[in-house]
Amino acid sequence: MHWTARREAFRAVLAGDRCVYPASVFDPLSARAAEDIGFEIGMFAGSVASLAVLGAPDLIVVTLSEFAEQALRINRAGNLPLLVDADHGYGNALNVKRTVEELEIAGVAALTIEDTLLPAPYAGGGKVQLVSLEEGVGKMRAALAGRQDPTLVVAGRTSAMQVGGVEETIRRIRAYAEVGVDAVFLTGVDTRDQLDALAGAVKIPLLLGRVTPDLEDLNYLSQRGVRIALQGHLPIMAAMQAAHDTLQALRDGGPPSKIPGIASDEILKRLTRDDDYKRWAAEFLGG
Repeated sequence: MHWTARREAFRAVLAGDRCVYPASVFDPLSARAAEDIGFEIGMFAGSVASLAVLGAPDLIVVTLSEFAEQALRINRAGNLPLLVDADHGYGNALNVKRTVEELEIAGVAALTIEDTLLPAPYAGGGKVQLVSLEEGVGKMRAALAGRQDPTLVVAGRTSAMQVGGVEETIRRIRAYAEVGVDAVFLTGVDTRDQLDALAGAVKIPLLLGRVTPDLEDLNYLSQRGVRIALQGHLPIMAAMQAAHDTLQALRDGGPPSKIPGIASDEILKRLTRDDDYKRWAAEFLGG
């Protein structure tokens, strides 16, 4: 498949003057639903991959190959530009380079590499820790070196706000911007004062890992250089609840005809491209 068009579409969002909310997706059908509804961008997070692929919490137990395979399944299902959370690059800087190579082949439009110390170290007490700035810079350089398609977006992600506050975050995003990343992804930003300080520190686009009540204003975010702001990963959570409730109702003896919230035939046929398969069957199988 050709991935350039969707990568160019993603870059157009970064180059624009408006912040958008991406659709959190987890499999081919959820990505098709997001594209059908009109979302500009899809987001496939590491935490979502752990749920969808392993049924496990977000503890970095999913592997690069598992993550890339699921990303490919999502990408080949449609044309939605996909931003993925590549966590720490699954190891050191050499692993980061390999991660970028694999995810580029899988068709992602953009990826983030973060400076959090992952997986959680022994006796770490569950606290967020960062790799050194020097190692973080090395990872960003390796990520850029691993990129073959210049339209692929590489974003540097930092959790420094949770560890060193605004000052340390500024120090890191400036260093990553100087290396040449296309954008910076910020986690732990809660207030407008924090975002105002960070927005003035770099000239490249900002991505936000969450939107707190103080930041729920697309006009404000747009003016501060934020181009993508995540709203959590509600679709997979809703899907989990719906599956649980449906199974529980059936187990309790409820008749299938009375189960609420089931996808209509119209939606199912549209998202599975039923008309296309009927046309292909007629063309290639003789009717």
